[in-house]
Amino acid sequence: AIPKGPSMNPAKKRLAIMVEDHPLEYGAFEGIIPPGNYGAGAVVIWDEGSYTLAEGGDPEEQLENGRFSFELKGKKLKGHFSMALLKGRGKGNQWLLMKKRDQEADPTFKLETALTGDKRQKLEVKIPPCETDSGPS
Repeated sequence: AIPKGPSMNPAKKRLAIMVEDHPLEYGAFEGIIPPGNYGAGAVVIWDEGSYTLAEGGDPEEQLENGRFSFELKGKKLKGHFSMALLKGRGKGNQWLLMKKRDQEADPTFKLETALTGDKRQKLEVKIPPCETDSGPS
C-alpha cells in the first residue's frame, strides 16, 4: 500500500507499507465492497502492466536484504524504481518507494485519482469472486 500514491518524480519518496498477498482474482476486480466485508469501500484499477526485477536474483532474498530495484511497464507508471526498508520503524513492513532518474522520470508528475464521481456511480456493490468461493481451488 502506498498511502500518498506513487510518483514519477525522482525527488519525491513515498512511504510503502507491505501488506498481505492478495489473490490474483483481485487484479481484475472493480466495484464497491459492502461495509462489514474485508477491504470495504470502492476498488478501482489505477494502473496495469508488468514488472521485471532490475537486479536479478531471488526476490525473497532482496526483501530480506531490505533493498530491491525493479522496472515497471505500466500504462501510467514506467521505468526504474527502487525500494528500501525503513529500519527501526513499524514492524519491518515500512519501505520507501523511489523513482530512479531515467527517461521515464517526470518532475511535473501529478497523481490523479481513477475514482471520479462518474466512475463511482458506475461501480456496482459486490464482493470479489475470491471472497465468495467456498474454498481454495
